[in-house]
Amino acid sequence: MGVAVSEQSGARGGGEERLDEQHLPQDPHARSPDPYPDHLRLEVEEYLEALRFSDEPMTAGLEEAMRYSLLAPGKRVRPVLALATARAVGLAPRSVLPLAGAIEMIHTYSLIHDDLPAMDDDDLRRGRPTCHVAYGQDVAILAGDGLYAEAFHHLLSRQESEPERVLAAAAELAGATGVSGMVGGQYADVREQAPAGPAGVRRLHELKTGRLVGASIVCVLLLAAVDGPATMALRRFAAELGVLFQIVDDILDVIGTDQALGKPRGSDERHGKRTYVSEFGIDRAKELAAESHRTAREALAQGGPPATARAELEQLTDFIYTRTS
Repeated sequence: MGVAVSEQSGARGGGEERLDEQHLPQDPHARSPDPYPDHLRLEVEEYLEALRFSDEPMTAGLEEAMRYSLLAPGKRVRPVLALATARAVGLAPRSVLPLAGAIEMIHTYSLIHDDLPAMDDDDLRRGRPTCHVAYGQDVAILAGDGLYAEAFHHLLSRQESEPERVLAAAAELAGATGVSGMVGGQYADVREQAPAGPAGVRRLHELKTGRLVGASIVCVLLLAAVDGPATMALRRFAAELGVLFQIVDDILDVIGTDQALGKPRGSDERHGKRTYVSEFGIDRAKELAAESHRTAREALAQGGPPATARAELEQLTDFIYTRTS
């Protein structure tokens, strides 16, 4: 079951706040003892740092721009989700690093293109100049294109598993980021095509953000050939986690700080974007975040992996709910 939403709407709130338990409704689910599985993030960082895309001298500048954005500091939520899911279903987390790297390449491509003047026109990302500011719009567009193509090349050539499983994961990732996923959600956003009302804003963000977050989990299930009740529970969890991520993102765009976010806050409002805050108001958006966190936690517990195997997924769920950037 997803977040239950009402038809009420409200204006955006203001002020410098933190999205923590002082400002969110209390969730009865216990918090994980550690805020984030940072050991998995470090594995991802080490893997990304070692990636090279070409030894062609003529394209060295393009690779520099690609790596500039790919290696910008971040929590690496999506690839870390992939590694945590692998452990939850009995795989060694390191065994899915090629998939995790591909997911982060695609996420980075989306950020480069989002920041372009024709889209969100942002000059800062992760605390430093965006790719088009650092390298020019022409190179930034090509860097994004290159990362998207190299993501699938890397996944298909480096990920170890049965060929049909790797192809299934690649198809899922392509679907999650294409017209029926992230890019389609972006189109619906910039052209204001999402239906009116709560269901419309949820569907918009399921496509725009939720599909790639969910694919970080579902692609691992495909590589592991996991089926049965655990698959259904983890797929529900994956879908709800994407919703939770976006609700919190929308809240932070209003109450976060420029320093914590690594970019100017208020971008959604400046561009007239439909968000959970613009649709419901800040207080109701916080309530929806608590409901979504609870739903995700319940999906993980009901028919999902054993408690010891899902600990890192629980940590990630709690981090996404309480993060400040």
